[in-house]
Amino acid sequence: MAQTLTESATATGARTATNTYRWYIVLLLTLAYVFSFIDRQILSLLIEQIKTDLVISDTQFSLLSGLAFSLFYAFMGLPIAYLADRFSRVRIIAAGVAFWSLATAMCGLARNFTHMFLARVGVGTGEAALTPATYSMLTDIFPRERLGRALGTYSTGAFLGGGLAFLVGGYVIALLKGTPVVDLGLFGAVRSWQLTFFIVGVPGLLVALVILLTVRDPRGVAGLPARTPAIGEGLQFVGAHAATFFFLFIGFSFFAMCQYALMNWTPALYIRKFGLTPTQAGYLLGSVLLISSTAGAFCGGWLTDFLHKRNRTDAAMLSGIIGAALMLPAAVGAALAPDLRLSTALLVPAMFFSSFPLSTSAASIQTLAPKHLRAQIASFFLLVSNIIGMGIGTTLVALLTDQYFHDDRAVHLSLATVIAAAASACLLLLGLGRAHYRASLARSGTG
Repeated sequence: MAQTLTESATATGARTATNTYRWYIVLLLTLAYVFSFIDRQILSLLIEQIKTDLVISDTQFSLLSGLAFSLFYAFMGLPIAYLADRFSRVRIIAAGVAFWSLATAMCGLARNFTHMFLARVGVGTGEAALTPATYSMLTDIFPRERLGRALGTYSTGAFLGGGLAFLVGGYVIALLKGTPVVDLGLFGAVRSWQLTFFIVGVPGLLVALVILLTVRDPRGVAGLPARTPAIGEGLQFVGAHAATFFFLFIGFSFFAMCQYALMNWTPALYIRKFGLTPTQAGYLLGSVLLISSTAGAFCGGWLTDFLHKRNRTDAAMLSGIIGAALMLPAAVGAALAPDLRLSTALLVPAMFFSSFPLSTSAASIQTLAPKHLRAQIASFFLLVSNIIGMGIGTTLVALLTDQYFHDDRAVHLSLATVIAAAASACLLLLGLGRAHYRASLARSGTG
């Protein structure tokens, strides 16, 4: 009875909320997502300055950009998602935005590897609050035939943020080029690259306040109670569809590995192989991310909706397969291209198609998951995806460079190797998983 009341309340909320207000929520949460990617991505553009000043290797840097962030982002997502399925998702999101913004600013005070590692842990912990709760809210207020576009729009925040991180970072580096040390008074003297973290971190506090004051959680409309999920109920649902979630989680995680490898190591590739300055690399890569990747994230959601309208119940997985197949040759070619122009020309489609898994993976999981478990199951996926995609994938590139090739300039070979292997695994797993996914939809009554 409680579930029936909850679903009725959710449906009532979806009907009574105006279309303008629905898209206001999407755009505001997308803005938060933009800030989250600015805060996590700015690190990769500052790689050479950070390595020099903190005296660290590529492998240690990969731990900062990958494992320190992804491990705590992934594991903190589980308890936070459990809370999001029970309590106000708006308050949880606002608190997370404020926390990661402060942690980003703390990165600017780091004096050694340990300091920076702990600050990055804080960034990952705060950002864990955003996406599972957002997926759950958007699935409540949008009908399935329009969910792909809503999630696709939200997913563009990753690449708007990544692009702005490179552009803003490049601008700040150029602006402060002649000022190696900046006096911050109470916080002491910091190097110019450290100041960048303050510039990109502090504005997120305002975003957190706007979310808290202007967004209403659609759950429990008209005073009806929300369905309270039992501890472990999400795991029970995943276990009941074990084969489906195995192919979904691992397949899309390998796709994410390609995406994070490109975003985290292309700046180093262009600086080391083609001799670009950090400012030049920032402007070039920022432009590609803003245009190509943003369009790709939206088009991935649009393609899912297009296929769904044609009665393809596995539309989201099929969209992921199409994206991975077209990304593979372009991404490997961009890494191995002998000159900058050819590499950039190939990077544009590589970034476009590498952005597909954000919206397609979200749509596939949210469509299958019960309403009251969506945040929990999204957090399970993000746990797997971030450990494999960001944590392991980013570090694999560095390990190959440091331990196998023994040459910083061989990063292009490491990048191409990891992308080729991960994309091939993605295509195999998603291809094998489509039949299981269709069967799970039929069993759960959502197909």
